[in-house]
Amino acid sequence: MKLKLVTGLVLGTALLGGCATTGNVSYGDAQSVETLTKDFGSTDLQMIANKMVDDLLTFPPVIQMTQSRRPVMFVDRIKNKTQEHIDTESVTDTIQNKLINSGKFRFVDMTSVGAVAQQIAYQKQSGMVNQATSVRTGGQVGAEYMLNGNLSSIVKNAGGKSDVYYKFTLKLTNLQTGIVEWTGEKEIRKASKRAAFGL
Repeated sequence: MKLKLVTGLVLGTALLGGCATTGNVSYGDAQSVETLTKDFGSTDLQMIANKMVDDLLTFPPVIQMTQSRRPVMFVDRIKNKTQEHIDTESVTDTIQNKLINSGKFRFVDMTSVGAVAQQIAYQKQSGMVNQATSVRTGGQVGAEYMLNGNLSSIVKNAGGKSDVYYKFTLKLTNLQTGIVEWTGEKEIRKASKRAAFGL
């Protein structure tokens, strides 16, 4: 009898615990405005990516540059100059996706250069790959342009209030000439107020 009672209590506790951990989970709209904290979030990422892509694609010299061909570019790592841990690669991935899907640009992926070199070496040296189908070295297309930039912030706290200002800058550089062909920036200001004790 005691064993049944203990087993019942353990199972009941486990079931209640399981409900507690999964009962409050729900899906939301990934594009909706996220304002849980003043920290850099998904809405900031989306605003930055949309602004940068729109500005770049509507810049008259870029329109002219992409009228008859799709220039090749690569994205350099965005420098995070804030005090937060921000995955700036997510920002550049979103910008790159939008630019590729615009049909105006092509990209080379510098983050996978090591993996590509390893695969080519395997095809050439392992003896496992039919050389008639192996990738020939020296055939990759060189990038003509580079996208790079910075994310910085200024944070101020006073009297229970906090204010953070983000500035994201991005520039397009011609690798042949070194000329900056385009530059854009997006500013974001967020404020929060500390809740009164006990509220």
